[in-house]
Amino acid sequence: MVDISTATAEVDLNKLNLPEGFEIDIWAADVPNARSLTISDNGTIFVGNRHEDKVYALIDSDSDGKADKRFTLASDLRSPNGVAFKDGDLYVAEISRILKFPNIEENLGNPSYEVVYDQYPEEGHHGWKFIAFGPDGMLYVPVGAPCNICESEDEIFASITRIDVSKANPTPEVYAHGVRNTVGFDWDPASGNLWFTDNGRDMMGDDIPNCELNVATSKDQHFGYPYWHEGSVKDPEFGNSGEGQSAYVQPAAKLGAHVAPLGMRFYEGAMFPSSYQNQIFIAKHGSWNRSKKSGYTVTVAKKSDNQSIASEQDFITGWLDDESQEVWGRPVDVQELPDGSLLISDDLANLIYRVTYKG
Repeated sequence: MVDISTATAEVDLNKLNLPEGFEIDIWAADVPNARSLTISDNGTIFVGNRHEDKVYALIDSDSDGKADKRFTLASDLRSPNGVAFKDGDLYVAEISRILKFPNIEENLGNPSYEVVYDQYPEEGHHGWKFIAFGPDGMLYVPVGAPCNICESEDEIFASITRIDVSKANPTPEVYAHGVRNTVGFDWDPASGNLWFTDNGRDMMGDDIPNCELNVATSKDQHFGYPYWHEGSVKDPEFGNSGEGQSAYVQPAAKLGAHVAPLGMRFYEGAMFPSSYQNQIFIAKHGSWNRSKKSGYTVTVAKKSDNQSIASEQDFITGWLDDESQEVWGRPVDVQELPDGSLLISDDLANLIYRVTYKG
C-alpha cells in the first residue's frame, strides 16, 4: 500500500473551463497511466492501465473527497485496461485474457487472481479492452479491429462480445458487429439499451470520418465497419464489399473526427442539476495525427429519445491550448461516486479528477 494523501500533480486546474457552479479538483495524484475505472459497492475505485502493466485500487479512507491509499493489485499484465466489479469480485481484461480477483476488498494487501478465459485474440492493435457487466449479468467485452481498416474473416474482430463468467468454461458470443474500437459503454437506465463510443478510422483526412456514439437495441446489429463510417461515409477500400448504407445501424450522434471518445457513463446522481439526469458524459481522449488537434474534452450528450441525441455540449475544456497546440491532459474515463460527484481519469497527467457541483 502506498500513502498518496500528500501526492501532488504538476497541473494548473485554473486552465480548465467548466459550466457555472461546477468545480474540479484532484481526487488522486500519482496514478500512472490512469485508464478505465470501476467502483465497488463500498466505494473503492479500481483503475486499469493501457501502456503500463498494473491494476490499482484507490481508497478515500477518511472521506475527505480525496483518495489517500493506493494498492497495486497486479503487475506484469498485458495492457490491463478493463476493470469491472461484481458480487465482491474484481474482473480485469488484458489483451487476450479475463482475470478474476475473488473477494478483492478483503485482500487488497495480498491479492491473487484466477484466469476466467484466455482465448481472446492476441493481436495488440485495438486489443486493449473496456469491460462492464450488463443488466443480464453477462460481462461485455469488446474486440477491436486488428488494424486501421481491414475486413477480418473471424467475426470476433470489430465486435462487442459478452461472456457468462459464472460458468466454469465460458465461451464468448458476439453481441454487436461492425464496431471498430469501443473503449467505453453503458446501459441507459430508462430503456436498458446499450450505448457505446466508437473510434473512427484514420487516413481519410482531418475531417472525416466522425467518431460515433451508438446505441444497440438488440443482439446481432451491425454498425457499419469496415464498409461505412459515421453512418454515411462509404469506405474507399472496403465499401463495395458490404451492403448498402441502410443495412447498418446509424449512429445516435457524430462526435467529431479523430476526437477519440473513450469512457462514457449515464449520470444517475443527485448532486448535479436535474438537466444532467440520465444524460451521457463522454471523455474525448483527443486526436493523435490530425494536423490541428481535436478532442481533449469532456462533453455531455443529451438524449432526445431512447435512440438518438438532441445535442452535445462541452462540459470541460482546457487540456488543449488551441493556439500553441500544447496538450497537458487527456481524459479517459468517467465514473460517478455515491455522492453524485464525477471522477475523470487522465492517462497523460497520471491522475484522477473529481467534479462537484456547488450551485
